[in-house]
Amino acid sequence: MGSLPHVVEDCLGIVQLFSDGSINRHENIDFSAFPVNDDGSVVWKDFCYNKLHNLHLRLYKPTAATAGDKLPVIFYLHGGGFCLGSFAWPNIHNCCLRLSSALHAAVVAPDYRLAPEHRLPAAFDDSVNALKWLQTVAGNSTGAPAMGGWVDGLDFDRVFVTGESSGGNIAHHLAVRLGPGSPEISPVRIRGYVMVAPFFGGKERTKSEAEGLPENHLTVDLLDTFWRMSLPIGKKADHPFANPLGHESPNLEQVKLDPILIMVGGNELMRDRVILYANKLKELGKKARYVEFDGKQHGFFTNEPYSEVSGSVLNLIKEFILECSS
Repeated sequence: MGSLPHVVEDCLGIVQLFSDGSINRHENIDFSAFPVNDDGSVVWKDFCYNKLHNLHLRLYKPTAATAGDKLPVIFYLHGGGFCLGSFAWPNIHNCCLRLSSALHAAVVAPDYRLAPEHRLPAAFDDSVNALKWLQTVAGNSTGAPAMGGWVDGLDFDRVFVTGESSGGNIAHHLAVRLGPGSPEISPVRIRGYVMVAPFFGGKERTKSEAEGLPENHLTVDLLDTFWRMSLPIGKKADHPFANPLGHESPNLEQVKLDPILIMVGGNELMRDRVILYANKLKELGKKARYVEFDGKQHGFFTNEPYSEVSGSVLNLIKEFILECSS
């Protein structure tokens, strides 16, 4: 008799990959540390954007919006190492509520297929499809009545792709694919990209990874687990999906990009990798700004969207929106 299937990859006990290829995904996650902070200043509704894969997105709008408002659209991509996360998670939901209320903006937060059930590029493809759903809505003159007025006031000419962690990685790939002004999804126009601690990888350890900065949740081993579970089977962390500066990745010197705002916590394991990315963009003449928040760890914005430091993040995004809208 053969041996029973055993766990070969374990992601925080939430997702387990077994030796026979089977997967166990636990749904009973303890979110008690993240009570929903809904003060009524924002309304939201879920829509299906991909029937084939049963994928949904959540659309948020500030209740203070008036008939004459033109709301910028924040296209928010959640994190989770490509293996975890959903707009329905209370910490992510809180973050989207805060983005909508603080920026007086509409927020579109899509879910995407997760690994290891659906390895990359599934998350990239789904994010493009969510933008194309937005394109369909924007280009349909009868779209607003059909959606009960939920898209009234959305300024599809001012869309900002915002992603944290793996969502920041997706934002990079969208920026490279869509190019300046995103003509592929017209009349939707992406004006800029905001990346909060984008999750990038690489075979060679950076200084912050090698030193193993003390984070509450992330370790280098966990980062490696995310890549083994999300990359195509057999691929390593220098794969273009993981390493935007790898030798197999597109030559960014030849790629035109919309403006990019990059932020990271000073105590993040991924800090130095994010610095390498930001510096490379600036070296190549791209319009990129890098901001570091001293002492902050991974997830500081999503997990504490009402904190003082998150207020600073929101102010930076607000300035970025104004700069890119002119």
